[in-house]
Amino acid sequence: MLPVLIFPQFDPVMVHVGPLAIRWYAMAYIAALLIGWRLVRRLVALAPRAATALQVDDFLTWATLGVVLGGRLGYILFYQPGVYLAHPLAALQVWHGGMSFHGGALGVVIALALFSWRNRLSFLGFSDRVTVVVPMGLGLGRLANFINGELWGRPAPASLPWAMIFPQAGPEPRHPSELYEALLEGAVLFAVMWLVSRRAAIRERPGFLSGLFLFGYAVARSICEFFREPDAFIGFLPFGTTMGQVLCVPMAIAGAGLMAQAMMRPPRPVLMAADAGADAA
Repeated sequence: MLPVLIFPQFDPVMVHVGPLAIRWYAMAYIAALLIGWRLVRRLVALAPRAATALQVDDFLTWATLGVVLGGRLGYILFYQPGVYLAHPLAALQVWHGGMSFHGGALGVVIALALFSWRNRLSFLGFSDRVTVVVPMGLGLGRLANFINGELWGRPAPASLPWAMIFPQAGPEPRHPSELYEALLEGAVLFAVMWLVSRRAAIRERPGFLSGLFLFGYAVARSICEFFREPDAFIGFLPFGTTMGQVLCVPMAIAGAGLMAQAMMRPPRPVLMAADAGADAA
């Protein structure tokens, strides 16, 4: 019996359609956006109503652009600015990988702000419903990372039952940190967000769910970073921290601030002007 598991060499391509290759990573993005879209349609209808189903349909395009453009630009600026400055056309080669969650999150925040302003929605009220489903997409993305055999973990003791050898990372057994992240940043955080969002008293405090997501993700990601091998071109930062942990600090501060402000403000039982008019009538 092998003392450790050997990473199964999954084919990163899910299916070939003629000359086109649909990769698991791309399918994770597509599935997350589509499932998230259906769930957000249900969430915005809960009292106090944050948007209409049609507005959620329209926002799907905005969210897609925010995730893709923000994720790509975030990776370029946060992780390898020098490489892409020297080879600017490489920024368009997204099929070679290179996406940043922190950049994608910033892209979605900008998309939420612009969309809410254009449609006269409560920015925090609408973002509260959207952020509930984001961890589901994170979990699917981390599973795709595992299938691709990328972003593996730090060396682990061979006695660890689930220690795994990633052939591209050498003969050392490692933590399957992609699965840790899929569980903690994905499944656990989604369960917490979903359960908390069921409480009307929380939904009446715009910004609390958005803050809970930011703070919860920052904590989950920071924990997982202790098991994840840092990017080779960056390595460890001062005090043994990683770039992922450093980027989580402002997220945690912003999340805690949003939750505190939401609890200090009086509850808002009405978020949409149309609902206020209907109640008055």
